[in-house]
Amino acid sequence: MMQFYKKREFGAFISDSFNFFKLYGKNYFKNYILINGLLLILTVAVVIFGFREIFGQLVGSNISGESYYFERYFSENAGMLIVTGILVFVLFVLLGIVNYLYPVFYLKRITEGAQKIKTDEILGDFKRNAGRIAKMCIGMLFIVLPIMMILIGFSYVLMLIIIGFFLMLLVYPTAFNVSAFLMYDYFNTKRGFIESLSYSIRSQFSYPNGNEKSPYWKYWGASIIMFIIMYMITSVFTFVPMFFVYGSLLTSTPNGNFEENPFTGVAGIIFFVFYGISMLASLLLSNLMYINAGLMYYDSRTDLHQKAELEEIETIGINE
Repeated sequence: MMQFYKKREFGAFISDSFNFFKLYGKNYFKNYILINGLLLILTVAVVIFGFREIFGQLVGSNISGESYYFERYFSENAGMLIVTGILVFVLFVLLGIVNYLYPVFYLKRITEGAQKIKTDEILGDFKRNAGRIAKMCIGMLFIVLPIMMILIGFSYVLMLIIIGFFLMLLVYPTAFNVSAFLMYDYFNTKRGFIESLSYSIRSQFSYPNGNEKSPYWKYWGASIIMFIIMYMITSVFTFVPMFFVYGSLLTSTPNGNFEENPFTGVAGIIFFVFYGISMLASLLLSNLMYINAGLMYYDSRTDLHQKAELEEIETIGINE
């Protein structure tokens, strides 16, 4: 059994994240696929068929020199594209909610002593917390997202003088950690959204007692490492088809003139199939980042560390 509420050093976050999947991975992904499987299939289908059509029209108009072809295509199919856009937006919102909150509800049950969790139990958590989920979405949309966009936009502007690049390295992992801590705290406590947001920001820089070294750099470093691992694996599925598509175009056009639409035909299908697989791999691997974030959140809850240690000692005594 794994102990969650305890202090961890930088390396322990990485190793314990992988250990978590060694212990609970089979049950975790079984429930994840049962709950999220249909949404994942629909998302990949939209990427393969929907985006292929749109990019095909956009690139095709540029290649053929018809500057207004894409605008005409959009105006002729405006109704269909608007309805499709709304459906895609709803689909991605639902996918985001499930992907973010499934690890939160799963870890919450594990920390409460569960060994194997049933799909119905997680679905029950989603239903019981429907009101809080709705409030969370509103808070994320109107409070958290605008602040993050301003910070990220400011960092992009500063990239003109190089310093923005280093700011981006700080902002992205920190923004992810703050949003993840917010999810964990909001559904592990009875705090309101603003209170949990306040905690998620403060906990990045100091422990509650204020007498210990700032955990910021170990949280930041653990997130960066997980992101690199995720990026290296998923990039295989995007770079290979990209080279294949443009390589096939160069070999088929001796002068290097792109007279064919790279998003049509067999090459285009292969590209978007691989892109869909890449997206699926990213969603699955993102669980590694969310579990890592959960361990960091439990590290920050020093108020529960001693209680968890006492419970573990009592459990050992009973087993003996």
